[in-house]
Amino acid sequence: MDSNYTTISNNSYVDLQIRDDPQNPLPQRKTHIKLHPLHEVENFIGNGQSLDDDDQDDFDIDDYPLVSKKKTSKDSGIYGAVFNLTTSIIGAGIMALPATMKVLGLVLGFVLIIVMGILSEISVELLVRFSVRFKASSYGEVVRFALGKPAKVLSEICIIVNNAGVLVVYLIIIGDVMSGSLHHVGVFDQWLGNGFWDHRKLVILVVVVVFLAPLCALDKIDSLSLTSAASVALAVVFVVVCFIVAFVKLIEGKIESPRMTPDFGSKQAILDLLVVIPIMTNAYVCHFNVQPIYNELEGRSPQKMNRVGRITTVLCVVVYASTAISGYLLFGKDTESDVLTNFDKDLGIRFSSALNYIVRIGYILHLVLVFPVVHFSLRQTVDVLVFEGSAPLSESRKRSLALTAVLLALIYFGSTMIPNIWTAFKFTGATTAVSLGFIFPSLVALRLSHSGEDLNVGEKFLSWLMLILAIIVSIVGVIGNIYSLKSDSE
Repeated sequence: MDSNYTTISNNSYVDLQIRDDPQNPLPQRKTHIKLHPLHEVENFIGNGQSLDDDDQDDFDIDDYPLVSKKKTSKDSGIYGAVFNLTTSIIGAGIMALPATMKVLGLVLGFVLIIVMGILSEISVELLVRFSVRFKASSYGEVVRFALGKPAKVLSEICIIVNNAGVLVVYLIIIGDVMSGSLHHVGVFDQWLGNGFWDHRKLVILVVVVVFLAPLCALDKIDSLSLTSAASVALAVVFVVVCFIVAFVKLIEGKIESPRMTPDFGSKQAILDLLVVIPIMTNAYVCHFNVQPIYNELEGRSPQKMNRVGRITTVLCVVVYASTAISGYLLFGKDTESDVLTNFDKDLGIRFSSALNYIVRIGYILHLVLVFPVVHFSLRQTVDVLVFEGSAPLSESRKRSLALTAVLLALIYFGSTMIPNIWTAFKFTGATTAVSLGFIFPSLVALRLSHSGEDLNVGEKFLSWLMLILAIIVSIVGVIGNIYSLKSDSE
């Protein structure tokens, strides 16, 4: 006979909320019942386990993101998660985008900013899906489930190199802007004239010891959202000022006609073209922070996190495109690898001097606020890799301080040896950034699809496409970097 009931799929869950019965009160600690899928119940029974109340202590509700739970103060909504993920993406990479636009031309540069953003978002969604499926707590754990422990160690090494490279870039920018460089005047020179502050290494050392070390020494960053808010606000100020100045000068006819396509007229131009795409991939790498942000998402589910990622991608594409285009329009062929250093000259509009100071000082403060956040994840990854099996870092103050001191010393040393952010970005972009953003997520998706996971034809095609393109970009980028170094030394 006909039935009004439909079959529940094998992998579905049902969440029932228990209401208090005054005649038969229930314990307060248990307010929800989860009906497990049939195949999961069979696994429990096959292993000699039980799903009754006596085993509730072994049941972690956080392992099942689709089960509703009481909201806590640590949970963040969609826009809070968007804000945190945007903070993870927008960093020093934005400073190199106008220089990439100078190499690629406006049309190709704009297209690549959009394409890289879309591919990065796809890789984030794949990573979220499989991290939830296997209840992984970190990027490395997802890689371990799919590819084994050696791949996990390799991914953690990539995270360390990538984050350390980003922090080196932060110090390079701070030194160049504050103390100046061979071709640009620093803020201190403009304020105080010539003096000991002209020594870039000394300025960076003072910043590290006085401002960054106390913040990096913290075991926990409780004010993450506050520092993220301030840093993003300062970054937005930079973008808005650049865009407004470029728009005003464009209306007044004071901007030279920009190049629309890449330049193939010289050997150096071709070498720059080979290494510029990996620099763009570096701008979107945030994958190692996806899992912590997901864990703080209120009512978390893969669908909600995908929405977070898509909103974030749109915001970042708008910010990056605005910065790259406006920065290139402002300075044209004179655009530096670190566009902040260009803001030491008259912009050709009213209040030029004040705007220059706002842009440079504001972004330096942005980097100072972001630096401890990136360092925190770097220190945690180093601790997991080097001291595997030891007590948590938060329980060992001496080990935490020692790691902080060693890492800051190495980062400072790197900032004094690398000449500019272009050199740092083109190497990390061609290796660790491509691996974390595209190669590992693609391999995870393809490997798990062979294990029976639900990956449709389109997703498999995109995974293969990202993997092939990422490998090509990495190989070409590394070769281009090597030839570029040889060319510079000749």
